[in-house]
Amino acid sequence: MKVSSTVKLNMARINHLSQTAVTALEMTAEELHTEIEQAQVMPRDTGTMQNESTFVDCSESANGKVSIVTSTPYARRLFYHPEYNFQKDKNPNAKGRWFEDWMKGGKYADFAAKTFRNLFKRLGGV
Repeated sequence: MKVSSTVKLNMARINHLSQTAVTALEMTAEELHTEIEQAQVMPRDTGTMQNESTFVDCSESANGKVSIVTSTPYARRLFYHPEYNFQKDKNPNAKGRWFEDWMKGGKYADFAAKTFRNLFKRLGGV
């Protein structure tokens, strides 16, 4: 018995879904950035680190990578020293390692995956 089959790929749709994945990734990072800001977990004095110096870097989104960057020179010191006594008058939940709730094992660890999935479905019409 001889069997044959033909597969026709809808390249336009594949390209659209690939671009949709990039857009959903960028939007997910923006949503995560907003979520962290609204959770008021970043140490805050004047607001420079949280408001002006923290941003989403999408320069490598086509390769599947986005980053939330804090460009102040003191951000690393504050992040890696949770033992500091952070003032809580402006951000009541301020702490070091402010991303840990959204990382693996954190209470919001599924936030990024769920957000990406929902955005991809909505944008891609899937």
